Amino acid sequence: MQQRSMWDRTLAAATMIRERDARPPTIGVVLGSGLGAFAERLADPVILPYAEIPEFPVSGVPGHAGRLVIGTLHGVTVAAMQGRVHAYEGFPPAEVVFPVRVLWHLGVRTLILTNAAGGIGDGFQPGDLALITDHLNLTGNNPLVGHNDDRFGPRFPDVSRAWTPGLHDIARRVANRVGVVLREGTYAGMMGPTYETPAEVRFIRTAGGHMVGMSTVHEAIAAAHLGMRLMGVSCITNMAAGLPGSVLDHDDVQAVAARAREGFQRLLDGVIEQLAAGA
Repeated sequence: MQQRSMWDRTLAAATMIRERDARPPTIGVVLGSGLGAFAERLADPVILPYAEIPEFPVSGVPGHAGRLVIGTLHGVTVAAMQGRVHAYEGFPPAEVVFPVRVLWHLGVRTLILTNAAGGIGDGFQPGDLALITDHLNLTGNNPLVGHNDDRFGPRFPDVSRAWTPGLHDIARRVANRVGVVLREGTYAGMMGPTYETPAEVRFIRTAGGHMVGMSTVHEAIAAAHLGMRLMGVSCITNMAAGLPGSVLDHDDVQAVAARAREGFQRLLDGVIEQLAAGA
């Protein structure tokens, strides 16, 4: 029996979602560990557990509710993912980015990726928010490996500007307006599920990394392949291994993310308000 193509599988998932909610979202938000509460800001929400969406991958990681919430904010329709799947759970990279392709089928053309990350950059502290301006894919894999479906994007996409500079400017202006300190830098994506070693942290720092985590880079590559505008925000929940104040425990990660929730939500709310106004 011939296996269904990624195009057909993601389209089938999007079709089912449209049957439940016909509003086409233009903005997508992927909410990382401990950050899912932002979806509660959406008005008139339609909530779809991932397990009810055909083919949709489901995470078993604490802090990831596993729900797609579609609603309105500042007059625009937003699709918010409460949690994501990770390669370290055993999902191939192409399955990790399956939801990003579904969001694209639904009409999302601006994607905001968020995550909990370890801080490496000078001056970074747990509870800080950091704008992702570039990334290092250190996972050892890429979601575009294998057959390329030109309907998604070109065989050799340019990811040199995957993170949209114009969205960086919006985030900086909003952070200043709402009183949120917004650091910025390069996000290093590791395979996980082990936290990085002190030697790996030294390597990442030498390579120019400022934040490190176990997600986001595959989604960023898929978004660039699809031609989406892309913005990313890391919540610094711990200092990376070997740095002063380092705490490497997932419960602590979720606790710090919860404490940073108010500033995180003000920032995202303000960014979406600007996007709704045509920024």
